[in-house]
Amino acid sequence: MAKALALFSGGLDSLLSILVILKQDIEVTAVKFLTPFNSKTIEQKRTEKINIGNFCFEILKYPIEEKFLEVLKKPKFGYGKNLNPCIDCKILMLKEAKNLMLEKNYDFIITGEVLWQRPMSQRKDTIFIIDREASVKGHIIRPLSAKLLPPSIPEEKGIVDREKLYDFLGRTRKPQMRLAKELGLNKYSQPAGGCLLTDPLYTARLKDLIHNKPDFTLKDIELLRLGRHFRVSKTTKIVVGRNIQENKLLQSFIEPSDYTLWVEGVGSPLTLIKGDTSEAIIRIAASICAKHSDAKENPEIEVTYSVSGKISTIKINPINNETMESYRI
Repeated sequence: MAKALALFSGGLDSLLSILVILKQDIEVTAVKFLTPFNSKTIEQKRTEKINIGNFCFEILKYPIEEKFLEVLKKPKFGYGKNLNPCIDCKILMLKEAKNLMLEKNYDFIITGEVLWQRPMSQRKDTIFIIDREASVKGHIIRPLSAKLLPPSIPEEKGIVDREKLYDFLGRTRKPQMRLAKELGLNKYSQPAGGCLLTDPLYTARLKDLIHNKPDFTLKDIELLRLGRHFRVSKTTKIVVGRNIQENKLLQSFIEPSDYTLWVEGVGSPLTLIKGDTSEAIIRIAASICAKHSDAKENPEIEVTYSVSGKISTIKINPINNETMESYRI
């Protein structure tokens, strides 16, 4: 039996592509490549089985976070509307998929891409560039738009029946919804641009990080998801927890050189100073911490701060809104 490796996002298009190939009595294994931007939690490498009606396939979750960071820092083909390096991202994933294909003896790769659904990475000319750069030309099938693209090697060899593939085009979802009904797929995720790199609010923080700390790490990226962020100098920013849960999560981001601040005896955010610190910066951080504590109505608030196990206090006025907004990222 022929075997295919599918790039899996969890969305409708990738599910349909898998089912279309499974329907041709071809074994499919799906791989979900994990970046820091397409998953709310960092998932560990593992496999799981998915059953849809009479169809069954396995998903391998495969982290590529560090490799993706290098792509993000210097994308050969640039960024999209925000900071999404879509072309370079797809090239990276297809390169990784090709390595798995060769290692595990799969016959070809499939993706759920639909021609012209995305303006940057799913144009016909761009698809040809991606396939060339990833060295997968002829070994990849896009079942939902295959009839609009040149036949692949598996189609030419008769492994895949081209007549049972599709010619979907553009952003409309109606053909996919009809096909889902035909295949008995009644529950599926609605399209929602799941990559954080297309989110303007998130990418504002990321642009700030790239500009001020170009040698950023995976941990720096993960921190962008949490709290309120304030830039007080090129080398320093302040992060303020928004609730109890975030306060707990922020604990894991504390480095030995970081200052942590809080207000004792009342509801208070955990506040971190990340970067170079001075007395002036401690005062700014303390005033921001005070502003977000339950004691914010008091004219003067005692804020506790700690670094390397040494604890001190400072009395400070809560920061005024205008000044605080001037620091906000």
